[in-house]
Amino acid sequence: MNVYFSGLGGVGIGPLAEIAYDAGFGVTGSDLEESLMTQELRQKGIKVNIGQDGSFLKDCHDVQPIDWFVYTSALPANHPELTLARNLGIHTAKRDELLAYIIKEKNLKLIAVAGTHGKTTTTGMMIWALKQLGIPVSYSIGTTMSFGPSGYFDKNSQYFVYECDEFDRNFLQFRPFLSLITSVDYDHPDTYPTPHDYMDAFKQFANFSQQLICWDDQHSELFTPTNNVAVLDSSSVNQNIKLAGIHNRRNASLVQASLKKLGITQPTDEILSSFPGTSRRFEKLADNLYSDYGHHPVEIAATLQLAGELSDHVVLVYQPHQNIRQHEIRNDYTDQFETAEEICWLPTYLSREDPNLPILRPQDLVENVTNKNHIKFVDSNDKLWQIIESARAANKLVVCMGAGKIDGWVRDRLNTDTN
Repeated sequence: MNVYFSGLGGVGIGPLAEIAYDAGFGVTGSDLEESLMTQELRQKGIKVNIGQDGSFLKDCHDVQPIDWFVYTSALPANHPELTLARNLGIHTAKRDELLAYIIKEKNLKLIAVAGTHGKTTTTGMMIWALKQLGIPVSYSIGTTMSFGPSGYFDKNSQYFVYECDEFDRNFLQFRPFLSLITSVDYDHPDTYPTPHDYMDAFKQFANFSQQLICWDDQHSELFTPTNNVAVLDSSSVNQNIKLAGIHNRRNASLVQASLKKLGITQPTDEILSSFPGTSRRFEKLADNLYSDYGHHPVEIAATLQLAGELSDHVVLVYQPHQNIRQHEIRNDYTDQFETAEEICWLPTYLSREDPNLPILRPQDLVENVTNKNHIKFVDSNDKLWQIIESARAANKLVVCMGAGKIDGWVRDRLNTDTN
């Protein structure tokens, strides 16, 4: 079967393309610009076109007919490639449909990691643990890792580990053998108009899972302990796991409990303590400089708590994500920043916005921040880089946080200075 992926550089589409390629499918695709993911795919031998006017899709289809056209939710309905695929009679599908097809066809048991926060790290920990235990595993994770590609299919595996995202109701397309829920806090207002809609989706996901492991402090009314539902409490956090950050120790403990649920009894304290992390989850870029994907008040608090375990002098560079999201969480910015002695607050990164909503200024978002006297309003320019470099030189720990362009900007400046 030949599959064409539109948006190959995305953290959802890219790993799926790798999985399809490893599973024996013919794979080609496109994106608008180069990225780490497109480079990773090229290294595997996958043909990637930069540009999406439809000509590459047509050429591929003429040479060897395309069976499936797989696209991201961000693709507009009138996108040239999507329009052409439909005109050519190619089956069109979002990524979850193809992944569900592969899991069923290969007779794999799905281990799904869901939750508002922590699912990428927890997915990485599960993959790491299984690999270190010598257990064959197929998987998909929405980031890059030092110990394997973002998506991988192992013909000898019985398990498929998946970072099961709730955005666009993606996770409701699956029927997991075992599900891990890391946390539940209202998010993605563009998909779920109300908190009730969001919580109800997680309840549906739990009902679709054969077995479930979660925490008792995450909306306990959603997850009632049964023979198939294990609810962990604070005593379940294994203090023998030597990872910085309370949330990391919780995530690792959730993985450990899940491994036991699968009947895997080998010791894993040292394995999980040696977890090398994943890209953009408190990722060390250089001495005293870290990048983090956090863009929600709960994630900010968790990451700064971790940073506080490593340094008494923390500087945060924060780029809020999505104006529509800021309208929902603006009043939730309160005491999460108190670990930071200095906060550089950037304008919000705009993506998938409601044109009817006024753009909130940084000043609008910090009204309830308890230590807002430590905030500087900045832009991503030379002045900000000077602040970052001065802090690093003073042996302060700098965390650059956000899901937008802040990570790429910091990496570019760092590479420029290095070269």
